[in-house]
Amino acid sequence: MTFETTERARAQERGTRRPGEPVWRRTPHGVVGTSVGLLLLAVGLLAGRADVALVGLPVLVGASWSGRPGALAQGVPDRVTRTRLTSDDEQASPGELGATLLLDPPPGAELLQARVAAPGHVPVDVVLPATRRAVRLGLATVRTGPQSTFVVDVRGHGAGGSTAEDPVRSSAPDRLVLPQVMPLGRVPLPHRLRGLTGPHTSRRLGDGSELRDVHPFTPGDRLRRIDWRTTARRAPDLDELYVRRTHATAEATTMLVVDSRDEVGPDLRTWRGEGPQRIDEPTSLDLARHAAASVARAVVDAGDRVGLEDLGRRRRPVPPAAGRRHLRRVLHGLATSSPLGPPARRLRPPRVPADAVVYLFSTVLDDEPVRMVRTWHEGGHRVVVVDTLPAVRPVHEEHLRIAWRVTSMEREDRLRQLRSEGVPVVAWAGTARAEAPTRFEAIVRAAERHHGSSVRHLT
Repeated sequence: MTFETTERARAQERGTRRPGEPVWRRTPHGVVGTSVGLLLLAVGLLAGRADVALVGLPVLVGASWSGRPGALAQGVPDRVTRTRLTSDDEQASPGELGATLLLDPPPGAELLQARVAAPGHVPVDVVLPATRRAVRLGLATVRTGPQSTFVVDVRGHGAGGSTAEDPVRSSAPDRLVLPQVMPLGRVPLPHRLRGLTGPHTSRRLGDGSELRDVHPFTPGDRLRRIDWRTTARRAPDLDELYVRRTHATAEATTMLVVDSRDEVGPDLRTWRGEGPQRIDEPTSLDLARHAAASVARAVVDAGDRVGLEDLGRRRRPVPPAAGRRHLRRVLHGLATSSPLGPPARRLRPPRVPADAVVYLFSTVLDDEPVRMVRTWHEGGHRVVVVDTLPAVRPVHEEHLRIAWRVTSMEREDRLRQLRSEGVPVVAWAGTARAEAPTRFEAIVRAAERHHGSSVRHLT
């Protein structure tokens, strides 16, 4: 038992309460009942009407009796309603977030009135019988990252509604909503593969499953690689042995770079930080989290390595690795990414491993992403830009309409420049999200045709 709980129990034993602690009070219903009873009794006595006085007497006695302080047997509870709000789990996925409200009303209470509120949702009022119970709560959301959920105000009512307690507030802890993933199929790989092993075949000699050639035996070749059929055909006297040489396997490295310097929604009026974002509309950062999580899942399923960088935070990045556990770390890093103050200019782009493919998830509302893409592209990296700007709704304000027209034209010029320099751009907002797997497959096939062979054969 905590110190606060101990002091509260001692105050209840002494018949006192701590300042600000909820208590039971007389309601307007009890006051009106007492006033009506007194009025009927007075009218009956003054008019000599015993029937009127007898009607007012029970009303007066009932209202006065139920409102006596400290009379537990007469319907006045001796404590307030105990509430506890627990979340289903610490991390959740977008869709429906749930919580459980535990109610423990005091003896003598008849009804419990609860108001459930959540950011971006209309409050809901519910009246329940005053019994110990667990109430299931749920809300729908398409947002990801840290999210505020439920705030519940509970108020108990005594016998006949003559007494009621002060509202007791309970708040659920903030939830970290992880982004969901969608199947993508094949995604673009880097120009050259690294590593001594992996799911892809390279041109380097080594252990693998794809035949490169048949070569005379040299020191260092393994005996199990001897091709006895070729040896018997080419050297019947067995004066020379021949071995089967294969292409070595290698792995691809993918770096996800999330531009979390700003977070904008479909409503232009909220871009200046005025007014909350709607809970049923994903923002640019929600789209970036979803796209990056989908690419990370495709890379991990293929057996390659994936890492995470954040342009909005100067913190330690998530280094490239493989496996389901590492995918969980990447999803957690995506969920915690958020803008910190005004967008800042970086002196140089984040450092990425050599021969890695870079996926940049950005709204491309300024020149900073274009400068970084050019730096990576000139360094020999394959770069794919994922456009995460949501579909902007038209506005009636003239100044906002002109500002968005200028901004959108500048943004289209940047995207056009990237495409002209050979950098593919994949849109992720609205219906374009469903076309993303086809778009990635087209990029992969275009690279195969351009190099004359499969990308997975390049070193």
